[in-house]
Order: sequence, then C-alpha cells, then structure tokens
Amino acid sequence: MKSRRSSGQKPRKSQGGAKKTSRRAQPSPELVIITGMSGSGKASVLKAFEDLGYYCVDNLPVQLIPQFADLAVQSSEIRRTALVVDVREGSKLEELPKILKSVGRMIPTKVVFLEASDSILMRRFSETRRPHPLGTDSPVKSALKAERRHLSAIRAVADLVIDTSKFNVHELRAHITERFQKKSSGRKLLVSCVSFGFPQGLPEDADVVSDVRFLPNPHFIPEFRPLTGRDPRVAKYIRSFPQTREFISRTISDLLFLLPHYIHEGKSYLTIAFGCTGGQHRSVMIAEEVGKHLRRAGYSVKVAHRDSPK
Repeated sequence: MKSRRSSGQKPRKSQGGAKKTSRRAQPSPELVIITGMSGSGKASVLKAFEDLGYYCVDNLPVQLIPQFADLAVQSSEIRRTALVVDVREGSKLEELPKILKSVGRMIPTKVVFLEASDSILMRRFSETRRPHPLGTDSPVKSALKAERRHLSAIRAVADLVIDTSKFNVHELRAHITERFQKKSSGRKLLVSCVSFGFPQGLPEDADVVSDVRFLPNPHFIPEFRPLTGRDPRVAKYIRSFPQTREFISRTISDLLFLLPHYIHEGKSYLTIAFGCTGGQHRSVMIAEEVGKHLRRAGYSVKVAHRDSPK
C-alpha cells in the first residue's frame, strides 16, 4: 500500500483533531420581506426579527434585494435576513413582485404583509403625529386609499397577511416570535377572551360572542355590587350554580374542538367575547375561567375586560 508522502507533500500536523467535527451546522439561508401599510407595525415586526437573530435592514432599495440575497447565500455570518420594503420606495416598488420571483430561486423567501383597518391606522397617525409617506397634500384617509392601491399586487403574492388592528406593540412582537422562532412547539394562535356589557355594544373585533346574561346576576347582592368577577367571592358565587359549571364545560369542549381547525385554516388570532348586562361580574368571571382552561390546554391566551372598572 503506497504512502501518500510519495506526492512530495509534507504531512500536515494535526492541531486538535477532535475540533474538526465540532463545527456547528450553518443555519439554512432565509429571507423575509416585511411590507404593508404605513402605520401597521413594520418597525415593531422588524425589531422582533432582530431579536430572533435575523440580520435586519429597513427601507432597502428594491434593486439591491438580489445582491443582498446573494450575500445571505454566500456568507457564513449573514444567513437569516429580514428586510422592510414599503411605499417609501416610490415607483420602484412596482418592480418588487418580479424581483421576488428571481430572488425566490436563489434563497427561500417569505413575504409578510401587515395591514390594519383605516380607522386604526388613522388613529395611529393621529397619536404619533407623523406624516404619511405619500405626503401631506391630501388627508390621511385619502393617502391610505392610494397606498392600498399601490400595494395590492404585493399583497396578492404575500405568504402571510397579518391584520395588526387587534394587537398592541408587545402582542404583535410576541405573535411574530411565536410564528418564526425555530423549533417552536407552541400553538400558532392567539386567543383573546374579552368581557363586555351589552349596553356599550359588541366588541368590534369579536369573532365569537356568547351571551351569559342567563346566569344569576351578582349585581343584586349589595356586598358584590361594587366588586367584579375577578374577586374570588364573586367568582365563587357565580360558579356555585349548576348552569354556570355546565356552560363553562360545554364552552371549553366546543373551543377545544374548534381551535385546531382554526389553526389548520391559518387563522392567527381569535377573539371570544362574553357579554352580560354591565360587563362587570358574570362576563368577567367567565372570560377569566375560559382563558385559564385554554392556557392549561397549551394555547396562547390574553384576557381583557372592556367595560370592567380598572
């Protein structure tokens, strides 16, 4: 058997041979394009991706996206990347769908499109007092209408469309983290259990509404009147009735059947509203109880009381 030394090369000394096999596998390259309506939360979403370890760039010119994607493919340090591209790009934004097709052949690419209702976006612009990127020559409502028209082709090719109307900043970042965190085993559905009083109207974002006015009303017990359904004494009183226990049991059973199907259909969030006369006792207790059971079942849940005293 011939020795390899016959080639004239000197044998290379091993420097810690065990280290050769200890190199960690590089993560697969990935590109996320964040786009959507002005005021919909793109900056918060970009920050969430940055916290997940993505290399992030805001407002990158669309012509540079192919070069940036190639850098992510070739580099050993920049692999998972996220870019914000929106209406600030001007007329060049029309080229984005075509650019995405070519970039998609180079690197796995996802487009996340953020939107919100006009009323929510107008309120956010009013609160921040920032001008709309399309200018101040027309009212914000008109600018939003024009922006939706400019972005319609991009929205049509989006892999994920998120309506941020129902999220605050923290909830939006948590939602993005849950969906894009590697090896996430959590259920990708945010369930909101909301209590309300019928005289104040239905919650605008309610997907499912349950009327719990059939339950005995603690309002008519003087010692309970100033309290809410979060008080243990009030909760114990409401729970003491068999119809309460049966309603909670049936509601949980129905939701545990429905939620996996909502997830399968791609629903990202579900608002379940429980209403009573004043939104202070029965609906509050039921929202808390249902939220507790759903958390135990492994779902991400937030509980809010729209009309209950703070």
